[in-house]
Amino acid sequence: MVAGEKGRGNDRPAPCRVLIIDNDRAHAETVAEVLERAGYQCTTATSGPEGARLIRENEFDVIITDLVMNEIDGLRILSLAKQEQPDSEVILITGHGTIPSAVTAMREGAFNYLLKPLDLGQLRAVTEKAAENVALRRANLELHRRLDEKFGFEGVVGDSPQMREVIEKLKRISPTNATVLILGETGTGKELVAQAIHQNSPRKNKPFVALNCAALSENILESELFGHVKGAFTDACSDRMGKFEFAHGGTLFLDEVGDMPIATQIKLLRVLENGEITRVGSNDPIKVNVRVLSATNQNLEEAVHVGRFRADLYHRLKVITIRLPSLAERPEDIPVLTDHFVRMFAKKHGKHIRGVSAAARRVLQTYRWPGNVRQLRNVIESMTVVDFDGILDLDDLPEELADRSAPVAADHPISLANLVGRPLEELERMFIAETLRSTGGNREEAARLLGIGERTLYRKIKEYQL
Repeated sequence: MVAGEKGRGNDRPAPCRVLIIDNDRAHAETVAEVLERAGYQCTTATSGPEGARLIRENEFDVIITDLVMNEIDGLRILSLAKQEQPDSEVILITGHGTIPSAVTAMREGAFNYLLKPLDLGQLRAVTEKAAENVALRRANLELHRRLDEKFGFEGVVGDSPQMREVIEKLKRISPTNATVLILGETGTGKELVAQAIHQNSPRKNKPFVALNCAALSENILESELFGHVKGAFTDACSDRMGKFEFAHGGTLFLDEVGDMPIATQIKLLRVLENGEITRVGSNDPIKVNVRVLSATNQNLEEAVHVGRFRADLYHRLKVITIRLPSLAERPEDIPVLTDHFVRMFAKKHGKHIRGVSAAARRVLQTYRWPGNVRQLRNVIESMTVVDFDGILDLDDLPEELADRSAPVAADHPISLANLVGRPLEELERMFIAETLRSTGGNREEAARLLGIGERTLYRKIKEYQL
């Protein structure tokens, strides 16, 4: 059912909100009565100034206004609506003598115009179409918001200088077609970054295809990349499209590209240079338009030096290079990531999690995280699932962190090695932010733990924009 349709079920969407502006009170009330019977929620204004006030103070989906009014006419109402409520649709009511003005208003963004005397059937039909437009536009915005939440830069979580630098670089390179090489240890989020690049590029409405080059033999990898024709090898019972063809117009992400066999590297280089692939067992080239993103946890320069990776392909892949820091290199992001994952998994598993205890945060902060962000993510999901009291605490920690033999230094919340060489201002900001998180935002308690006055803490919060 569209926003303006009649319905009585409790699961129906909220009724479409309509504002009717007309100097003629009786005419405005007649329009409202007709639309209310069709299920719309109507508000009337009997002057241009009153209508302008309502637009500034309330939200409406559809605005129906007379074109000719004293003080503020329909054209000014249209201009105000486009400024204050750009998502709404404006329908003009006009007499025969003002049709040219109505046509001008259409060019300025009005949805439609209706002639006096009104045809009530046409009024309902035009209003319904306007409501459908508003509902569809908002549904699309919501879809994009969810995609951005999952794949946009908001998903690349971190407030450390290293991650701010990464995010700024992503914003600059995403709109281009440049190949990107993403470097980082296992678990640092290389595929997430690749998805963010794709989702924020002109190719976002085309496929994003990922392939792990380390998990496949040479023959299978080539078939996966380029496809094959029937009879190309044993078990090739039919023609098969490869990842390059499937990703046409979009993005292909090659994970662990450092493990790609030399023979396949040669063929990949040819594709990058010519924009053509040839299926295994065929001689017919196929044009493809694909942006290639690749990632590895290996030192490709060393691999080139020892002959395991082709130098020409290496330079072709690394037009842009992004290096993701390990979690140990950005410990100040652990609380930010923790809170992010708690919200994510509380929603996913239907749990009500009020927070994380200070003791548990200390353990999370001091663990070495050999598996990086992926390991932290899995730990927080585990804690969320097993928790029963709404507070993630020491009793919710998995064995790898709860065990005394785990690499935890409880007396030293942050490794000294990670602090040496950093500006004092950065360290102060980091400690204040972490203390505020551990106290659940209680400034009085945070000031006490930090050994400073509340006014000083408040000043620091403003200074560091915490």
